[in-house]
Amino acid sequence: MVDDKQERRLKKVKISLMRNSKFAFWSGILMVGKTTVCDDIPSACTNGRDEKYGREFIATLDDKELAFVVLHENMHKAYRHMTTWRRLYEENPVLANMACDYVINLQLKDLDLHEEVIAMPTKDGKVMGCVDEKYRGLNAKQVYDLLKEEHGADYAQGGSGFDDHDWDGAQDISEQDRQELEKEIDRALRSGAIAASKLHGKGGGGMNREIEEMLEPKVDWREQLREFVKSMCNARDTSSWRRPNRRYLSADIYMPSMIGEKVGHIAIGIDTSGSQGSREIAECIAEVKGIVEEVAPEKIDLIYWDAEVANHEQYEGGAISNIVRDTQVKGGGGTDPRCMAVHLKEQGIKPECIINLTDGYIGDWGSDEDWQNVPTLWAIVGGNKADSPIGKTIHIKD
Repeated sequence: MVDDKQERRLKKVKISLMRNSKFAFWSGILMVGKTTVCDDIPSACTNGRDEKYGREFIATLDDKELAFVVLHENMHKAYRHMTTWRRLYEENPVLANMACDYVINLQLKDLDLHEEVIAMPTKDGKVMGCVDEKYRGLNAKQVYDLLKEEHGADYAQGGSGFDDHDWDGAQDISEQDRQELEKEIDRALRSGAIAASKLHGKGGGGMNREIEEMLEPKVDWREQLREFVKSMCNARDTSSWRRPNRRYLSADIYMPSMIGEKVGHIAIGIDTSGSQGSREIAECIAEVKGIVEEVAPEKIDLIYWDAEVANHEQYEGGAISNIVRDTQVKGGGGTDPRCMAVHLKEQGIKPECIINLTDGYIGDWGSDEDWQNVPTLWAIVGGNKADSPIGKTIHIKD
C-alpha cells in the first residue's frame, strides 16, 4: 500500500493557507478543481483547473516550500495562464513557461517578504525557479518578449522552473467546461476579495494590484475576439515534434501532435438595430476584417440582424479577403438576436462557432438549443453591462 504521508502533508498545507488571514484572498481559488498526488510526474503542474503534485517532489520540500508551490499553481489558475497565453506556448513552450513563472514568483515573494509562511524552493542551497527583479510589474507577454530578445526565438534549453505546465491538458477541457471554469474562478476570486477586505481592507489578505485589476478587467476585446475564434480551430494540418502527442506517451511512443492553423466555418452576426450607432457598426465590420486576417476561415456567414435578419452574406475562398469592400449593411429596426438563430437553423447552417456583436439591449437571448449548442461569443459594445446567459460574453471598451 502506498504511503500517503505526502498526500496528508499537501492537504494540511492547503488547509493552513486557507485558514491563514495573510492569504485570505486565495482561500476560494485553492478549492477550485481537483488536487492529486501522483508517482508519475517529476514536480507539480496544473491545467488551469486541476493540480497534480509528484509524491517524490513533495518529499523534497519543507512545509513553507510546499506552500509556495501550492500558491504558485493556484496563481497559474487565477491568471488563466494555460489558456490566455496558449499562443506563446505554441510559439516557444520553454519561454512561455519561464515567462509565466517569472511573473508569479515575484508576486509570491512580495506576499511574504520575511518567509513566515511561504518560501521559494531551494536545492543544494540555490533557489529553484524563475525570479528576477528586472521583470517586476510586467505581464507574461511582456516578459516573454524580453526573453525572446535575450535568448532567441528558438531557445529550448528547458528553462529553470520548479514546476511543469499542462498546456495540453488545458486544451483537453471541453468548451462547456471551460466556460464554467471561467465563472468558477471569477466567483472564487471575488469571494476571496470579500473575505480579505473584511480582514484587512481593500487589497489585503494576499491580493495584489494585478489581481485587483483582473477583478475589474480592461478587456482587450480585439484580442479576446481573435482568441475565441482561434480556440475553435478544428483543422489539424500541421504536425509538430516540439509537442509530443499525449495519447501515445503512455506506451513510450513519441509521435508529433497536430496543430490547427485554420478554422473552417464561422458565423458572424452584427446587430444593426436602431440603438446601434454607425461608428459602432463600422468598428464591428473592421474587426471582422481583423478576424479574417488572423485565423483565415474557410467560410463566413455574415448576418446583419435587428428584429429579423436584414441581410445574409456568404463568403468563401478568395472572396473572404474582400469582405469589408463587398459587404452591405442593412437594418435599423428592433432587437431580437433569436432571429439569427432561427435563420441559421432554417438554412441548415451549423458553423464551428458564432460571434455576435451587439449593444446588448436585448430582452431574450434565446437558449443553447436555439443556437444549436454551437460555441457562441457575445461582444457587447457601448458600455452596456449586459451579460448573455448563452456562451461567453466580453465587453468592448474604447
